[in-house]
Amino acid sequence: MNNVIKDFKTEKLEDTKFVHPVKITYNQNGIDKCWEAVKSFDSVAILLYHEEKNAFLLVKQFRPPVYLNDTSKICTYELCAGIVDKDISLKQIAKEEIDEECGFDVPLENIEKITSFYTNVGVSGGCQSLYYATINDSMKIHNGGGIHDEQIELMYLPIKDYEEFIFDENKAKTPGLMFSFMWFMKNKI
Repeated sequence: MNNVIKDFKTEKLEDTKFVHPVKITYNQNGIDKCWEAVKSFDSVAILLYHEEKNAFLLVKQFRPPVYLNDTSKICTYELCAGIVDKDISLKQIAKEEIDEECGFDVPLENIEKITSFYTNVGVSGGCQSLYYATINDSMKIHNGGGIHDEQIELMYLPIKDYEEFIFDENKAKTPGLMFSFMWFMKNKI
């Protein structure tokens, strides 16, 4: 995917759909304090291991907040992921995200929970539930790429290259992605 970014500008948020900026005031141990935060959705993320390719399946996409802070990072490398915005199980949301973003139909019983943790604790503090699934070509149902106007590119990272990838600072990636690689090496190899 060749990304061309034009007319990048910022403006004050007034009527928001996914994030809600707030000012928090509180008293901690007798000291009045305030904090600026963003109320946002929790999320799921899934480490996908393609057994025939002996590779992780990652998603690559443009993330405006990353670009806002570092214009040299046009795309991020991430786990397949999505927000928790439906009243269904987290595992079902993970299954739907694997379908939408990556084009694989993974049975619910093949999706394994790894753990959950809090992300961006200084700004939004959302909880992300991390899952794992093994995929193969028999599960492929379409090309993936996301829904609506998402522009998601799929990338296979050979297992042998995971450590070099983790430490490549030229690639923007999430802590959850790096943590999941380490979990995989400890628990699945």
